[in-house]
Amino acid sequence: MTNHNPKLQISLLAIDLSKHSFQLHGVNAHGKCVLRKKLPRAKLLPFIANLPPCVIAIEACGGANHWLRKFSALGHVVQMIAPQFVKPFVKSNKSDAADAEAICEAAQRPNMRFVPAKSIQQQDIQSVHRIRSQAVARRTALANQIRGLLTEYGVIIPKGISYIRKQIPMILEDAENDLTVLFRELLSELYDEMVHLDQRVEMLEQKLAIIAAQNPDCQRLLTIPGIGLLTATALVAAIGDISVFKNGRELAAWLGLVPRQHSTGGVPTLLGISKRGDTYLRTLLIHGGRTVVRVAHKYEDSRNQWITELDQRRGKNISAVAVANKNARIAWAVLSKKESYQVAA
Repeated sequence: MTNHNPKLQISLLAIDLSKHSFQLHGVNAHGKCVLRKKLPRAKLLPFIANLPPCVIAIEACGGANHWLRKFSALGHVVQMIAPQFVKPFVKSNKSDAADAEAICEAAQRPNMRFVPAKSIQQQDIQSVHRIRSQAVARRTALANQIRGLLTEYGVIIPKGISYIRKQIPMILEDAENDLTVLFRELLSELYDEMVHLDQRVEMLEQKLAIIAAQNPDCQRLLTIPGIGLLTATALVAAIGDISVFKNGRELAAWLGLVPRQHSTGGVPTLLGISKRGDTYLRTLLIHGGRTVVRVAHKYEDSRNQWITELDQRRGKNISAVAVANKNARIAWAVLSKKESYQVAA
């Protein structure tokens, strides 16, 4: 390390993010390490603010988008790398210093793929989706608990939350069943909690509807058959800048909707879908595909004829995934061209 200030030589700075402590690893233009430093959270931003503009590499993790915005505001170029692309560069045992060095090594690869940043608006939409998803999961768990408890008293309710909504009031009013006073009180409390969760989910969906009405990209996505309110807003929240994908297949691959490969010796072998990327978003697209497959036989345009033939040949599950893949590619075209979906003749 030279005698003068090494900060002036830093061309790439890798930061291993954490909640309270941050490990820094800086290299100069020749790739030589000129900085190894550990900083607490309170001292990180002042230290970065005093650096000349450079490239900062961080791992895509919790809080990464926050730090990306902060560092970018200070004039630095910030690159986020997916954790699975950093792991191969970790030398020997894992530590904060080794992780920071691995991030630095990964960022210097000429063909490295970086994670696009999320804006505050995207994170707001994503937060609504996450809160709604948790509320739906709690409601499902509550419905299963109600059904299981009633089974112990000889009261059977079919599967489906709609049956619980219809039958619980009648069960509470039925004086001839074997439910005790205490259990009726508990069941009433559980039913009130379910009603509250229903209202919570409905309120969150209303927020998403307002967001979709004000976002032109959401309105364009809603014109695609199989993409509804949840899928359109989730796509906008996840993608942001569509130009990071050079074609529709890249977007489909990013969502895990293309086949996995296990090819060797020049013999291509394609397996099931890779299931990479956002599980929640891929699930929404596949559920939308199921809806399209179910009603495709009612229409005679070329798209629905293709879906009907595929359904007869391969079954509904494969057809739903194929439609999800097709919709992902169409979504890329719609967002890239800023045009609404046009139905084929």
